[in-house]
Amino acid sequence: MGKIKNQKFELSLTQLLPNMMTIAAICLGVTAIKHGFESKFQSAVQLILLAGVLDGLDGRVARLLKSDSKLGAELDSLADVLNFGVAPPFVLYFWALQDLQGIGWFSVQIFVVCCVVRLARFNVTSKSEDEVNSNGYFVGVPAPGAALLVMLPMYFSFAFEMVNMLPSLAVCGHLVLIGLLMISSIPTWSFKVVTTSPKNSKYFLIGFAVIGAAVLNYIWITLIGLCIGYILLVLSTIITGKAQRYRPKN
Repeated sequence: MGKIKNQKFELSLTQLLPNMMTIAAICLGVTAIKHGFESKFQSAVQLILLAGVLDGLDGRVARLLKSDSKLGAELDSLADVLNFGVAPPFVLYFWALQDLQGIGWFSVQIFVVCCVVRLARFNVTSKSEDEVNSNGYFVGVPAPGAALLVMLPMYFSFAFEMVNMLPSLAVCGHLVLIGLLMISSIPTWSFKVVTTSPKNSKYFLIGFAVIGAAVLNYIWITLIGLCIGYILLVLSTIITGKAQRYRPKN
């Protein structure tokens, strides 16, 4: 029998960049939980948002560098669970729900479980069919969108320099509601299908610059506006009935 030669595969540091970004996002999510425990709530939220930015970029960088891998896909999925399913409700718990004890922790658990189910459903459907249907809609609110929405009470508090504008039970209800929206069949518009003509691209870039400047200068007010706009967008698809719902295959 002939000897089987071991083939050596070498990867450049550039090809490892997407996985390095994912690991950095995981570190940001863990640090956000630590900051929440230490009552550094504004920095905790900012770290979660930064982790979300890295999450949105790592996959695109991987495709650009042609360095997609099964390891990268698994890392990305685990990072999503931590950054969108664990860190936001934990920070919210430290911020407003500790006094409720059992009820507050129960609402955190519901959100975490819903996020895990949501991401598991996405992983299954993405292997058989694209989760975004032909009309460009997700089924349910995606995990990054849910993480953004679930921290809305905190944005209001930071923007208007108030402790907590909502009763703790209302925050619990908000947490559970956003969690259930993740595993619902509500059609949610996907930004992945957004296209623009070269002629109109300058307007898109100007709009992006305006939003970027607003985030840098008025971060909490801008986040409130983005959340309200996102909610109105979801409501409009439900009311108008333009989105065709579909259910993932079991």
